[in-house]
Amino acid sequence: MNQVYRIEVALLPKENPPDLLLSDIRSLGIAGVQHVQQSALYFCYGQLTPQEIELLCNELLVDPITQTATWGLADEPVSDASGVQRIEVGYLQGVTDSVADNLMKRAARLGVSGLIEAGSAQCYRIQGSVSATDLDTIAHRLLSNDIIQHYELGQLESHVGKPLASHVIAAEEVPLAGLNNDELLTLSIKRLLSLDLAEMKAVQAYFEAEGRAPTDVELESIAQTWSEHCGHKTFKGMVDYSETIDGETTHELIDSLIRTYLQVPTQTIAAPWVLSAFVDNAGIMAFTDDYDVSFKAETHNHPSALEPFGGANTGVGGVVRDIMGVSARPIANTDVLCFGPLDTPMDDLAAGVLHPRRIYSGVVGGVEDYGNKMGIPTVNGAIVFEPGYTANPLVYCGCIGMAPRGSHPDGARPGDLVVVLGGRTGRDGLHGATFSSIELTDETGVTSGGAVQIGNPVTEKMVLDAILVARDEKLYSGITDCGAGGLSSAVSEMGEDTGVAVRLEMVPLKYAGLQPWEIWLSEAQERMVLAVPPENEARVRAICERYSVEMTIIGTFSNDARLHLSYDDETVADVSMAFLHKGTPRRHLVGEWADPKGAEPIELWEAKGSALREALLGILAHPNVRSKEDVVRLYDHEVQGGTVVKPFVGLTNDGPADAAVLKPLEVEDSRRGLAVGCGFNPQYGLIDPYAMAVSAIDEAVRNVVSVGADPDCIAILDNFCWGNPTKPDRMGGLVRACKGCRDGALHYATPFVSGKDSLNNEYQDNVSGQQVAIPPSLLISSLGQLDDVTQTCTSDLKDGASHLYLVGATLPELGGSYYYRLNGELGASVPGLVKEGPAIAKAIHNAIQKGLLLACHDCSEGGLAVAAAEMALGGGRGLSIHLADVCTAGAEVETKDAWLLYSESNARYVVQVADDRANEFEALIGELPCARIGVVEDEPRLSFGSASGDELFSVTLMEVRQAWRGHLQGGGECAE
Repeated sequence: MNQVYRIEVALLPKENPPDLLLSDIRSLGIAGVQHVQQSALYFCYGQLTPQEIELLCNELLVDPITQTATWGLADEPVSDASGVQRIEVGYLQGVTDSVADNLMKRAARLGVSGLIEAGSAQCYRIQGSVSATDLDTIAHRLLSNDIIQHYELGQLESHVGKPLASHVIAAEEVPLAGLNNDELLTLSIKRLLSLDLAEMKAVQAYFEAEGRAPTDVELESIAQTWSEHCGHKTFKGMVDYSETIDGETTHELIDSLIRTYLQVPTQTIAAPWVLSAFVDNAGIMAFTDDYDVSFKAETHNHPSALEPFGGANTGVGGVVRDIMGVSARPIANTDVLCFGPLDTPMDDLAAGVLHPRRIYSGVVGGVEDYGNKMGIPTVNGAIVFEPGYTANPLVYCGCIGMAPRGSHPDGARPGDLVVVLGGRTGRDGLHGATFSSIELTDETGVTSGGAVQIGNPVTEKMVLDAILVARDEKLYSGITDCGAGGLSSAVSEMGEDTGVAVRLEMVPLKYAGLQPWEIWLSEAQERMVLAVPPENEARVRAICERYSVEMTIIGTFSNDARLHLSYDDETVADVSMAFLHKGTPRRHLVGEWADPKGAEPIELWEAKGSALREALLGILAHPNVRSKEDVVRLYDHEVQGGTVVKPFVGLTNDGPADAAVLKPLEVEDSRRGLAVGCGFNPQYGLIDPYAMAVSAIDEAVRNVVSVGADPDCIAILDNFCWGNPTKPDRMGGLVRACKGCRDGALHYATPFVSGKDSLNNEYQDNVSGQQVAIPPSLLISSLGQLDDVTQTCTSDLKDGASHLYLVGATLPELGGSYYYRLNGELGASVPGLVKEGPAIAKAIHNAIQKGLLLACHDCSEGGLAVAAAEMALGGGRGLSIHLADVCTAGAEVETKDAWLLYSESNARYVVQVADDRANEFEALIGELPCARIGVVEDEPRLSFGSASGDELFSVTLMEVRQAWRGHLQGGGECAE
């Protein structure tokens, strides 16, 4: 007889882990909780003997050193000590449970054949005087996410062993003929198609010409293909743009932002080492004569707002599959994460918004889980806290890969088999592409809950291993990943030039009951699609069996240029590929931008020594600047053994690195390496998105040049996160940022090789009527190349008699700076494009190549004062700096200590040079702006002299360290 067994795994009493939930519970205003104990629950359905359950516990579920297990039938009541109440949280029926999936697979390997189904859950024992109302608040606000989970105050009733509700499986006709404009838009909203009126009318006209109504499969497939997320309609549209500067307005009609401002610079630069840009899952560059390197960054914002762990987890998994989709082996991950302030009062949150602390912990955990389990080092990134990200967190995920030259095939050919590898298909991820193309509201969790995906990195690792073998044996002619849009996107894009016929009943499912459109549109994770010539089928299947990867043939690529889908021999879709991929009506948008009218708080320039001293410590302690070691140490950045320069450097490996340096394992006989950096400053975008873009490129270049990358061989990625492009001010800022991308890329000769946009990052609270857009947010990621990884440079000060130089000119450019922000101001004087920037970058690179620099640090957030403090912190040494010597060429105002210290002017590097190499370094720099500004001291103290030559202030290295590693400003203690 089949029964459901309940296994509970708890820590042994001696372990006594930190009670991390108490502070969050108290932030809800609930003071009666004394202790929270968490344990894991497993529900196992089948015919199991006591010996088999003990085997599962001992071999799979319990660490005998730290844990213990109890078990029994699921319907038997459990008891707790007096004063203890429990909250149990499990997944909703149909939601992917990767822990349970892995348990099933491992149980089979142990020979436990009677296990039919499994589920996982969490138990929280709450000790103290707590009412049922308070328990419900704790469960709802902190422990459970209604999008994917359910909870019980007491013992959880698991859905394991219970069948899903049965439905008739068939495609549904959706009548469009005769619908007026309002009715078409209502249909688009009701079905979450995210199509505007022009697009709905185009669909209506197509099927009128076909003489029939579309099926739900066809309508959903068109909506996915035409979604903003997949089709980039805004960046490909026509824009009527007006720009007002100094009271004069100019107008222009822009034909495609992506072509005009991103692709044209890459074509103009014409770098011979760029092998593929904007045409594949990732950009591809030549690395050695035998190997190529690929680079891609994606966003997973909307899913992370609803389910932070799953959103970030599958964001990492998705970008890793992008690299797999160009036949490369992932060698490193990057991530840039943006949240609301962690000290945001609960009462300030809009309806339906998770607290930033919960989003933060979930996202960080999701990134950690996927990269670590796949064995991919996470080597670079940033964490930013701004009020504008409270309802719309941003999760940028990047990946770098290596592949043998010529190993990535051109594409599917008629007669090739459509092969799906990896995970099974479920309802998770439905409408992901269209959901990501609309604004969030307080109702999004209800209407779009199925858009959240759940990842399983173990499955993806096995798929990767199988694909690399198939690649090396040249067994497939085309490959792509199942990301946004699932099979609909992957298969139809692969078959765009040929045509394809797919039998949807052949797609392996996680459970029965999926409708044909759900099978086709599901974004269930860990799936890859290959085009395999029939003669290679047997060998691919053998490889998949070797790596325990499920392989299924679901169709054939044809030569009729049509998408044909069937379910049990009934046609459910038959659409022209030309209409599907080229039939989208061209978007016409209006953009308006005017130069900022903000005041410059020049009174802050007059600050004296004590105020400037406090400013330095305050900026170092700012949540965006402070050490992120509490997060970075969660990520394995040394797995694979190729990380040469790690996220932290210095005497005790706790100083900030400018960029990571990698030596890929593939190039054993070479010293060539890669440097990974990024530039990101959304505060500049609030003043001038153009300046934000050029500054992000400048910083991304400085990051990798500072560690030794060749400035003549740097590729960059653009990742735009923006508000609603149908609003003229949002669209105007987007155009302005694109202009900055073009000018910055051409200035530094850094080609864009790939990019991604995430628009409509706005939150509409239908309860209060408030609508909030994120700050204009552009991430520029950089990938530089080094000829010799033994010639890298790091930011930490080194021993020996030496001087400190500031290379580059410092101007009174504090708009959006941390100095202004610390004083509650924004300002207007944003850093811009620096004429000498490329020449300075080449000079720094030459100096590193010649061994002239002991240390190098790019000067960015917080300006000279913060850069110097970080160098001293990493090296454990002091500095004496004289502001009177700082180069201010081009400044049109009287020098002031405040802006000499805290200006964030671009194209600046702080470098340490040994006394006996100083003349050689100065000769190399020549006429470029540069000044010797100080000396390195043995005493652990930073001393600053004013522009007039007087002593300004000093601060001990211990004070610097305490500020940088101490507290989140207004956000509570950071974990150490």
